[in-house]
Amino acid sequence: MTELPKALTGVRVLDMTHVQSGPSATQLLAWLGADVIKLEAPGRGDITRSQLRDLPGADSLYFTMLNCNKRSITLNMKTGQGKHIFERLVTRSDILVENFGPGVVDRFGYPWETLEALNPRLIYASIKGFGPGRYADFKAYEVIAQAMGGSMATTGFEEGPPTATGAQIGDSGTGIHLVAAVLAALYQRTESGRGQRVQVAMQEAVLNLCRVKLRDQQRLVHGPLREYPNEHFGDDVPRSGNASGGGQPGWAVRCAPGGPNDYIYVIVQPQGWRPLTELIGRPELAEDEGWATPEARLPKLDKMFALVEEWTERHSKWEVMDALNAHDIPCGPILSTRELIADTTLAELGAVVEVEHPDRGSFKTVGSPLRLSDSPVDVTRPPLLGEHNKEVYGELGYSDEQLSGLRGIGVI
Repeated sequence: MTELPKALTGVRVLDMTHVQSGPSATQLLAWLGADVIKLEAPGRGDITRSQLRDLPGADSLYFTMLNCNKRSITLNMKTGQGKHIFERLVTRSDILVENFGPGVVDRFGYPWETLEALNPRLIYASIKGFGPGRYADFKAYEVIAQAMGGSMATTGFEEGPPTATGAQIGDSGTGIHLVAAVLAALYQRTESGRGQRVQVAMQEAVLNLCRVKLRDQQRLVHGPLREYPNEHFGDDVPRSGNASGGGQPGWAVRCAPGGPNDYIYVIVQPQGWRPLTELIGRPELAEDEGWATPEARLPKLDKMFALVEEWTERHSKWEVMDALNAHDIPCGPILSTRELIADTTLAELGAVVEVEHPDRGSFKTVGSPLRLSDSPVDVTRPPLLGEHNKEVYGELGYSDEQLSGLRGIGVI
């Protein structure tokens, strides 16, 4: 049976990205069916091939989990022949993605104007740390983006220091934003016939994800934020621990047997209060004027969740989850990384997949979270460095003899 085309079948991506923010974006494009050609420096390639390496001589999990479903070629962009080959690749590509430091691609001799002249239909997509202005030339990393985008100032507990989140909202979060912009530009090209420049800044992507905190900053002008558990409010939105930060109060409460991740997050909606009081053995609180309404409970959320915790501490988080869901009370057990990687439901969904690798054996990685009925994703292994030189350069018309010569003088 002939395999159906994928959503981005026929779209070629020249992937000049490295580390995490860019590769996370191009991997999503590859999962959607694009032909993603990862362009790497000869000899070393993407620095993450060797960073955090757990097996000698094998690409690290850092690299393998961000570069599935791609092809790899090597090219020395500092040589004249390398530049010539690069230009040929640009003319045959739909999208070029890079996340070098500010000005690096320009210094190679390829500002947007040059790339646009080579291929007017090219979508040239970049991830930078910051937009134009004071911060433009600063280097950015994951947690720097969290620091300067509003995340760290609003994460953690009231008396504690600013805290980074384990979710890579600076890197992979920016990559997802870039994919949205690239797909929009690709769609616009169907009408305009022209490519365009696409740029996403890590600081702005984190800021977008923190927009509710900007909402609360403006609400703070009119008085304390009542849904926050904090006792004191200053001029800035405070760190609020595990408070939901939304219209319905929530908190992480401890469960048996009391390990570091034996917690469940519980949200108390108005309609869930009565069944919750019955579950915790305090049904009288459903009628008590001091507890019966959301307005009555709001000033003492800490006491409310302490009552809930007295019940949850006697049960495992899985038992609590089943009991609460039986009454349609929103909740979620805190799942550790060990539990996630072994979760059978996630494996059945394809959210966690096992991939075979020629050097390191099998490893587990995330599957595509984007589910299209007509474009299913089969996660395939990441490429070895330069594995597809012969294949891709052969498509450009280079013979085996020519490739051998280019390899001998360090061009590929």
